[in-house]
Amino acid sequence: MKELMLGNKAVARGLYEAGCSFVSSYPGTPSTEITEEAAKYEEIYCEWAPNEKVATEAALGAAIGGARSFCAMKHVGLNVAADPLFTAAYTGVNGGMIIAVADDPGMHSSQNEQDSRHYAKAAKLLMLEPSDSEECLRFTKEAFALSERFDLPVLLRLSTRVSHSQSAIAPSPRAGIPLRDYQKNPQKYVMMPANAKGRHVAVEKRQAALAEYAENCPLNTIERGSGKGRVGIITSGISYQYAKEAFPEADFLKLGICYPLPERLILNFAQSVEELYVIEELDPFIEEHCRMLGLKVKGKQQLTLLYEYSQNYLREKLRGEKPGFLSLDEEIPGRPPVMCPGCPHRGLFYSLKKLGLTVFGDIGCYTLGAAPPLQAVDTTICMGASISGLHGFNKVRPESAKNSVAVIGDSTFMHSGVTGLINITYNLGCSTVIILDNSITGMTGHQQNPTTGLTLQNQPTLAVSIEKICEGAGVRRIHVIDPNDIEGLQKLLREETAVEEPSVIITRRPCVLLKKVKKNPPFAVDTAKCVSCKACLQIGCPAISLREGKAHIDATLCVGCDLCRRLCRPGAILDSQQAAR
Repeated sequence: MKELMLGNKAVARGLYEAGCSFVSSYPGTPSTEITEEAAKYEEIYCEWAPNEKVATEAALGAAIGGARSFCAMKHVGLNVAADPLFTAAYTGVNGGMIIAVADDPGMHSSQNEQDSRHYAKAAKLLMLEPSDSEECLRFTKEAFALSERFDLPVLLRLSTRVSHSQSAIAPSPRAGIPLRDYQKNPQKYVMMPANAKGRHVAVEKRQAALAEYAENCPLNTIERGSGKGRVGIITSGISYQYAKEAFPEADFLKLGICYPLPERLILNFAQSVEELYVIEELDPFIEEHCRMLGLKVKGKQQLTLLYEYSQNYLREKLRGEKPGFLSLDEEIPGRPPVMCPGCPHRGLFYSLKKLGLTVFGDIGCYTLGAAPPLQAVDTTICMGASISGLHGFNKVRPESAKNSVAVIGDSTFMHSGVTGLINITYNLGCSTVIILDNSITGMTGHQQNPTTGLTLQNQPTLAVSIEKICEGAGVRRIHVIDPNDIEGLQKLLREETAVEEPSVIITRRPCVLLKKVKKNPPFAVDTAKCVSCKACLQIGCPAISLREGKAHIDATLCVGCDLCRRLCRPGAILDSQQAAR
């Protein structure tokens, strides 16, 4: 019986059916749910690693040990994993290994829009690209077989729409895949120069075999339409779905393998059609390959390099058809992302803005500290860059150390912040680092991390102490404070930015959305006392608004965090007991 599955859930099902036994990942939207779903199968050991590099190395170790292994990450996570990725192409595997990378066209939850297909080409690895949930399952199973057949890790390229859309699949039983024997083989797995030279020869030989496989494999298919060869479209992944709806009569060359790209197959297809299009999101990866083959194709000259495509976009740009839309007379206000009511980070960013500090930001919920009305963050680059970037900034502008801080979350600190902190102490830096400990990995949906005391599968484990990590890194000034203690926090910030040595402030308050966090009764406003000073609006809480010139608190949103009341000098914000009197 078929059932609807998200693409990510279908990948997890593919792992189960293919006999995968080891999964190590770092959460990153839109890839996170793969590992969460895989963890529901008792037969698969699953873990959250501190970062994508560690996850890739752990999965490679499991594959060398003879198991079928897997790791997942988003596109920017592949940057972190690039070091082991390129060398894994040389060592190869023993048991099959898949690395799923989810691109994010449109940057729904990412800081850039990079195209991961370039990594497959640069690392000389096979990359598959499913276009729906059924293919997510099928391609995952096929990827393990190809990994073992060609002795290499296989990249599985997903995208936001494939990961988070649903289609029907027919589940199958789990395959009984035994652990392969492990044999010591330094020439294959010890990548010192003498051995690596021999392995490079093997890589190039494998490349030729992969290229030949791509010419005739069942993953690259030709679909003939009713248009009698007038229009031919080369495409892959989610772009196939858009193009199929926009050009139902066209002939299609659907590339399930997006690297290596075939040559003879493309040339033969091109000869069978009058007009040739390449439709792909992001970079002209397939298009450039076609042009290298001497083909005249229509592609990025008509279509954008930016963001996601859609059926209507393709119809408009390639067919000249203006889509019709229903419209409303009312203007719908925009709803930009905002920190939740009761977010533990709000008090910190309010304080940082009030003190006028330069703030090097990082990746997580707290990136929203850059949005109005807080607008406290100066930079956000990548995971861990807040600490490293602040060090460089203060080295070239020594006077700025008294007026600047770095902010980083607990999970991100474990991911890649520790080394930046060591860089500060080792190189005689003078920077203040604020670690926002909300007791969870927040932005990607509440995953455990090394500081929480629980594994992915909710087994109790050692909770890594942030304080001891900082102490071990050489920091002598370490303070822990509740970020809702506005007065105490601002006093501490003034003190720590004034000292001439490295300093760490840990703002510790759990994420308000955690099930274990008790919500307080909502606050209310005494309009007779409200003087319309708008101080409560400065924290950017979505539960607070103005009604007829007076502050108003939405009782359905307020969680009683008490932050707004601390800022209300007239005493117009009342707790539930005061409001009942």
